[in-house]
Amino acid sequence: MSAAARIAVIAASLLVPSFAQAQAKPFSLVDGSQLQKAANGVLSLMSYSVIPDITSSSLSISSASTGNPDLVMSQFGGGFTWSTETPLYLEGAAAYSRYDPSFVATNGSETRPIPVKWVSLSATGGIGWDFPIAKYWVFRPVFNFSLGAVTSDLAIGKAFINYKLGREADFLDGGTLNSYGLGGSLMLDYEKKVESHETDIELRLTNLQLQSFSGTSDSIKGHANSTTANLWARYRAPTGFVVMDRPLRYVLECSHSEYFGDQRGALGFVRLSQIGAGIEFDSSAYDIIITRTRLVARYAFGEGVSGVSIGFAVSF
Repeated sequence: MSAAARIAVIAASLLVPSFAQAQAKPFSLVDGSQLQKAANGVLSLMSYSVIPDITSSSLSISSASTGNPDLVMSQFGGGFTWSTETPLYLEGAAAYSRYDPSFVATNGSETRPIPVKWVSLSATGGIGWDFPIAKYWVFRPVFNFSLGAVTSDLAIGKAFINYKLGREADFLDGGTLNSYGLGGSLMLDYEKKVESHETDIELRLTNLQLQSFSGTSDSIKGHANSTTANLWARYRAPTGFVVMDRPLRYVLECSHSEYFGDQRGALGFVRLSQIGAGIEFDSSAYDIIITRTRLVARYAFGEGVSGVSIGFAVSF
């Protein structure tokens, strides 16, 4: 082999390891703490679902001005007092939400976006007692508890994992953030019924402490302290039409929620209001388990955000 050929072989052998080393340099998140902040943030977002809301419905919110990805939340739930003689109050709710954040990873010379899909499921329960304080008025303390889970999936293929995000990828790629919540509510409830006219007003303050627990991905933990104050009102009255041998009633609703704690500003706003209108069918004239069915369309608005929802409720 000539001297020139030997030099070429040596040069090639030096370049190959160097090239491989450059290619193998691992990526990491631009801000190493952003994943932990996001974990706390996703629990804060879960607060919107786990805190019981009498206007349980589906809500889709998009805020281009705040840079927040689209958020879709669906909640189903309700509450009732057992009887006048035994004023035990029970409530429950189940919720689904999807949030699509995006992270940025770099290896020092190249940056790549990491789109992620976060899906959360949660269930909340409450046990309380009604204390009559005046005609039509009830004071109701409630003990609340919740369980939830957030799963994370990379919106891109597994190929990027080959760039070795390391432990940061534990949660992003198929990780699960399990959480439980404990807290309580104080409610002031007004209910007045006059023939076919009904007026309901509710003032509620709820606090839940959300905490991740065993089973969570090793690389991430989360905690959120969530408080919501809500004023809600509903009025129902006959439309003048008769359906199923009972008056068809129209429904008017309004509510305003103020968010405190860790979820305050998590979606770019600190308060949210709703107005709604709908109809209620009374099927109590028939021998069926459902006595009333209510459909309400709602418009929600806040600071830089807006959304619509359809509420569906039945009474037994």
